[in-house]
Amino acid sequence: MLGLYVHVPFCAAICNYCNFNRGLFDETLKTHYVSALLEEISRSGDGSPADTLFFGGGTPSLLEPAEIGAIVERCRRSFALTPDAEVTLEANPETVSRERLAEFRDAGINRLSFGVQSLRDEELVRLSRLHSAGRAREAVGMARAAGFDNLSLDLMMWLPQQTVAQWLESVDGVIALAPEHVSLYLLEIYPNAPLRDEMARARWAVAPDDDAADMYLEAMARLEKGGYGQYEISNVAKPGRESRHNVKYWTDAEWLGFGPGAHSTRGGVRWKNVSATAEYISVVGSGGQLERDRRDLSRQEQLEDALFTGLRLSAGLDLESVRSRYGTDVWATYGSELQPFVEDGLLLYDGAHIRLTRAGMLLAHEVMTVFISSPGLRVR
Repeated sequence: MLGLYVHVPFCAAICNYCNFNRGLFDETLKTHYVSALLEEISRSGDGSPADTLFFGGGTPSLLEPAEIGAIVERCRRSFALTPDAEVTLEANPETVSRERLAEFRDAGINRLSFGVQSLRDEELVRLSRLHSAGRAREAVGMARAAGFDNLSLDLMMWLPQQTVAQWLESVDGVIALAPEHVSLYLLEIYPNAPLRDEMARARWAVAPDDDAADMYLEAMARLEKGGYGQYEISNVAKPGRESRHNVKYWTDAEWLGFGPGAHSTRGGVRWKNVSATAEYISVVGSGGQLERDRRDLSRQEQLEDALFTGLRLSAGLDLESVRSRYGTDVWATYGSELQPFVEDGLLLYDGAHIRLTRAGMLLAHEVMTVFISSPGLRVR
């Protein structure tokens, strides 16, 4: 089934490391944006079945619960959204209250994803986050009180001045909060990010690469001991609580994105919407073409994407499934290039599946590049 993604491009403040499509919250712009979004969903709706709806951003929790409810309802009317659909709202801890969360739940949200990033106040300050560690813990308690039984918390590792011990303090703190899902991300410092300049001025540094590897491996070990199963390079969950929406991105599925800058992949075609919020509103209002960078993917590109993303999953690649869909024997095509990774203990091959070991996940990109434009590729 389809996955539906809604992009909310507003934030109360711009984090110094962020490279997402977002801008400062503006009440008037937000009102026009919601109207345009509802119109886009109506125009795109074709009654196709969908079983996930994900509000990402930005900070979707800055929208009013009634606005979120209207968007959920428009998706239900425009697509055959299943009764048991996973409906996720990304939220920042400082934007919620128990009452507001209860209203989001009444509006149709059944899964919350909190951008915690750290449970150490000094690290949150360095990242220019608006919440404190205490506020993050309070938000989790509020969510439970509001009736949410499916929570995900994001943590960010390899922060400026962060040691392995300090990172694990946040990991242990998250385990104590007992969310159903945890995502661990490596901080990526973009060339134009204000954080880069702040680090230079303050002479902050990130830990050595070996420490970053230890951060990842020890965090995964502790989460596993805490009852979480790793199902993707950066994600762990309690049994049955994997992100059904995000799994679509890694399993060669299809999704439609709504809102400024949202990406879509369907029927072998990939496109994204116009990025600027004001332009998005204007184009919808005039009945113009929202799509930008539309690409008809060749069978080779579709295969490479399926292999590249599928290897991110702990279960790895089902080789018979790939053969059935693309007519390609993966091991016959790539085996000679993959064998060294098997010998080094980074990759496992059992004849039916190829999957990364946990150590291999640290070097996933090197393994995955084998799948890009291999001269031996054969696709029907």
